[in-house]
Amino acid sequence: RPEWLGFPFRIHKDPELIQNVSEGLKKLYKTKLFPLEDTYHFHDFHSPALEDADFDNKPMVLLVGQYSTGKTTFIRHLMEQDFPGMRIGPEPTTDSFIAVMHGEQDGLIPGNALVVDPKKPFRKLNAFGNAFLNRFVCAQMPNAVLESISIIDTPGILSGEKQRISRGYDFAAVLEWFAERVDRIILLFDAHKLDISDEFSEVIRSLKNHEDKMRVVLNKADQIGTQQLMRVYGALMWSLGKIVGTPEVIRVYIGSFWAQPLLVADNRKLFEAEEQDLFKDIQGLPRNAALRKLNDLIKRARLAKVHAYIISSLKKEMPNMFGKENKKKELIANLGEIYTRIEKEHQISPGDFPKLAKMQEILANQDFSKFQAVKPKLLEAVEDMLANDIAKLMTLVRQEEAAMPSQSVQGGAFEGTMDGPFGHGYGEGAGEGIDELEWVVARDKPTYDEIFYTLSPVNGKVSGALAKKEMVKSKLPNTVLGKIWKLADVDKDGYLDDDEFALANHLIKVKLEGHELPTDLPEHLIPPSKRGLPE
Repeated sequence: RPEWLGFPFRIHKDPELIQNVSEGLKKLYKTKLFPLEDTYHFHDFHSPALEDADFDNKPMVLLVGQYSTGKTTFIRHLMEQDFPGMRIGPEPTTDSFIAVMHGEQDGLIPGNALVVDPKKPFRKLNAFGNAFLNRFVCAQMPNAVLESISIIDTPGILSGEKQRISRGYDFAAVLEWFAERVDRIILLFDAHKLDISDEFSEVIRSLKNHEDKMRVVLNKADQIGTQQLMRVYGALMWSLGKIVGTPEVIRVYIGSFWAQPLLVADNRKLFEAEEQDLFKDIQGLPRNAALRKLNDLIKRARLAKVHAYIISSLKKEMPNMFGKENKKKELIANLGEIYTRIEKEHQISPGDFPKLAKMQEILANQDFSKFQAVKPKLLEAVEDMLANDIAKLMTLVRQEEAAMPSQSVQGGAFEGTMDGPFGHGYGEGAGEGIDELEWVVARDKPTYDEIFYTLSPVNGKVSGALAKKEMVKSKLPNTVLGKIWKLADVDKDGYLDDDEFALANHLIKVKLEGHELPTDLPEHLIPPSKRGLPE
């Protein structure tokens, strides 16, 4: 490993040489953050302790949606392969959490065996009990897509009371556990029957702290026409705005994510562009995985710090001898005031505090006499981690990214749209005529020549000033026209001959039709008279 990938990294008093980001995160967590979490019972209130597997595992994608929105089919579409335990149908078919991961052989690992495997990041799911573990499996299979990411399929969210009664475990809490550890959360909606049940709203609210990981897929959009699709999209955005309650809009991808013919093909181009964008987003996950883990550790550290202040404040208020139970009830009822006091005293943002109602509910079952008073050394260690160590790790993240070849998810559906005639935008805009023997600009050249000769060319060329007069008629901004001029002046002599002038007009047409201009002139657009010129 090259020397620059390590640097002196102070944890406690001993200088350490950290070789990579995940090793650095593990050390920081164990030596600086875990002692604070442990002292103030953080794991009873918020989230179980992190393990080595949480720092080492591949990026994970969590799929959430009501039943029959196409979650399992979406996974099948990405991998282009069935996975063990897969069931698809219009009724609620997937009744388990299925972690689809890479393995040498096809097979299913049941939940109870999964949570004792130290190599898998699921050991702490043990806390959700047997009712959950009987509904949790890992499907392993050799697949190129799974070499870079793992995918978590979830049971369809039910409507009405079924959700609460028939599960036997805290569904929202399990989803929240996964949301903390995954790199991307994809919420699926069915364009054909857009309905957000109370349970789904509740689930989305419980994922509120992870908006940065959320993406929305409006699936089965090929089953309705353009006008209906616009209405459905508007209704979805309105509903999400009310549930998520943030001014920022979550990115929504519209399409039909399976390998069947489109029922209504009116919006084919839109679906292609949206699928391409979503694939790019998923393909970027391995590259950003270290940064995501770093970001999640910072989030966790901020919450642990606030939690320590809350618990130590409650300890301080408790009497030594009598009236403990009454004082406990009073403190829980006045927790909002304690939040406000801590906020002012320690200059903490209100957004860093845990949810008041949830905190009050858990505190009711806690023994306050076991709480610890404030321990400045533990808090200072976390402050130091946030202020100094994280900044050093950030540098290492950038170095690791530069040292690695561009990592991205390969295989499955990701291969089909890469290159060749079915790549997105192939043969359109500046790519038009890429496969043709004739120069594509020649089709409209007679029209462009008429304009060219009205500009009174000298020695078969027009000057920049004359060409500008004609080009500005397109009403395109100067920055765009300047780029078109540079691309069209192939021989870089500051003048345009008839071929170059026709090329400039062709590029103007490309831009006016809504396509992007190329950075460099593609070979098929170079005028035949200019091919073979030195670069």
